Amino acid sequence: MADLLKKYGYAPDKEKIAGDIERIAANIESIKSEEVLKSCFSMMDLTSLRTNDTAESIARLVMKVNAFAEEYPSYPLPASVCVYPNFAAVVKDTRKTADLHATVVAACFPSSQSFLEVKVKECEMAVENGADEVDIVLALNSFLAGEYQQASDEIKAVRAAVDSVAASQGRKVMLKVILETGLLPSLEDIASASFLAMEAGADFIKTSTGKVEVNATPVAAYVMCECIAKYHEATGRKVGFKPAGGISSALDAVSYYSIVSAVLGKDWLNKDLFRLGVSRLANKIISEIEQKTVNYF
Repeated sequence: MADLLKKYGYAPDKEKIAGDIERIAANIESIKSEEVLKSCFSMMDLTSLRTNDTAESIARLVMKVNAFAEEYPSYPLPASVCVYPNFAAVVKDTRKTADLHATVVAACFPSSQSFLEVKVKECEMAVENGADEVDIVLALNSFLAGEYQQASDEIKAVRAAVDSVAASQGRKVMLKVILETGLLPSLEDIASASFLAMEAGADFIKTSTGKVEVNATPVAAYVMCECIAKYHEATGRKVGFKPAGGISSALDAVSYYSIVSAVLGKDWLNKDLFRLGVSRLANKIISEIEQKTVNYF
């Protein structure tokens, strides 16, 4: 994968990255305003990925989002509700506005360990059932074995299938590719996986599933954002960034917001290009803004 790094003229500079992250961290409290926190709230994929999720529990979550505008009229809605693919229709049918996207994790999430035909079919069925966004996991079984073309071809196959079903419905569906950065051996591997996923058609690259020991980290986020910048410089295409896993405090959210701002600029600070994958963060942000404990979600 050294060829990809050479192609885009990128090599992660560990010392520079560490210094930049340290400076960002030192400035977090001054950035953590109500405006920034509400912006982070608007870019959340409000997530429920529990083994005991049911259609009823997912519907209740969506109904809470529906009622949120009345309870907190000065707040934006989150960007989406993220669920397993069999609940795509529940989100679609329960939401009051199509601005609240139905996001699914698919293609045999979280391990991506199955036959490609199964992965593709699951993504097709999710889109048929109303998914607006599909999050899949990079095939690490191929990538870590050095079978980079196979890993790329899997993303391309899912991309083609998702686009075909979406086109038949007269719409477009977003594809996010999870790199599972905590399982990648080096920063160079994170960079290579980033470029591979973008070249294969990812609309977003995402750090983690939240299902492994090491999930989103500022260092992985910084490298991925630098790769997005290099890819945009070379192609003109803007790819989004989504940190996920372990983001559980308002300061965490502001930290990733600040990394995106520093590396990619303000053009990326919107829900079309930046998301936060969260299961616990929503209440923390509301509590921080309201300056009291709030357990709405």
